[in-house]
Amino acid sequence: MAALYYIFANNSVNTVDLHADMAKVWNYTYARTDIPKIRQGLLGAQFWSCWVDCNSQYKDAVRATLDQLDVIKRFTEKYPEVFQFVTTSTGVMDAFNAGKIGSLIGLEGGHSIDSSLAVLRMYYDLGVRYMTLTHSCNTPWADNWLVDEPDNNGTTLGGLSHFGQEVVREMNRLGMIVDLAHVAKRTMMAAIATSRAPVIFSHSSAFHVCNHFRNVQDDVLLKLKENGGVIMVNFYDGFIVCPPSNKTRSDLTDVADHIDYIASLIGHDHVGIGSDFDGAPKFPTGLSDQSKYPDLFAELVRRGWGDEQLRKLAGKNVLRVFKAVELVRDQLSDTEPSEARLPSFQRVDTNCNTNV
Repeated sequence: MAALYYIFANNSVNTVDLHADMAKVWNYTYARTDIPKIRQGLLGAQFWSCWVDCNSQYKDAVRATLDQLDVIKRFTEKYPEVFQFVTTSTGVMDAFNAGKIGSLIGLEGGHSIDSSLAVLRMYYDLGVRYMTLTHSCNTPWADNWLVDEPDNNGTTLGGLSHFGQEVVREMNRLGMIVDLAHVAKRTMMAAIATSRAPVIFSHSSAFHVCNHFRNVQDDVLLKLKENGGVIMVNFYDGFIVCPPSNKTRSDLTDVADHIDYIASLIGHDHVGIGSDFDGAPKFPTGLSDQSKYPDLFAELVRRGWGDEQLRKLAGKNVLRVFKAVELVRDQLSDTEPSEARLPSFQRVDTNCNTNV
């Protein structure tokens, strides 16, 4: 959502009315989020994705990220009758009980911290409550999912470097959720092994159902269960139907298949909703935007899901992870901030980086 403000409104919040149909306002079919759709979809809370392009890495990623954080905080503040900006698990429920949509920030891509734990800490102070370790590009300390592609010829770290492990540990100390969407399989395994707190996949689906390397393989899902984490299912068409399926276009039932498969493999305590609305171009028939969430839940009811299982899927599982992350933070309250720095041999020297 914040990225669309950048693309279509030059980051102007004042000139945008989220009560309107944003697909028509921006003449952009793929704009799937606005207040009427959110209300129709019965949302209770939302992680707003703070994303900047991988091309900003080693350049102006930090400034661009701050711009996006500003946009998110401003548009949630602009509609106080609808949104309530929150930074704690308790705050999510306070907003829900007040009839508002608890609004949190997720940072989608470790390139936004420019390999600096100081920047990570400042983002936490600004309200960021999860960080995806990579987007679809490597950082100097973590591999992204593209390295798993059979034709990949790029260099890799073999997953997560020692500094990358320090990033995970510092996130644990801060109380920031570790998100493993977009990362390579070896990065997933290393991060789960390193983290003292449960982790999430904020928008990924099941590799067994759709053999795409953005999805999560069964052995990783089983490790996720041991970790106590949650995979929040992505609705993007390209991650929902692909080999071994012969379908060329997805519908709502295909998303339900992913949710059902994950629940059958690792349990109803470890699956959630990740959608990726406004982050991808094509979504399943019958699940085109935020207003369609009730239809997905109705399909799961038809499949035999009970009320408590649906509550867990809708948000209780993610809230449980958030509370566990906060508990680990409290347990580490006497731990000093990490002063680890990216080793010089891993630094990327550019004209935009003084390496000081």
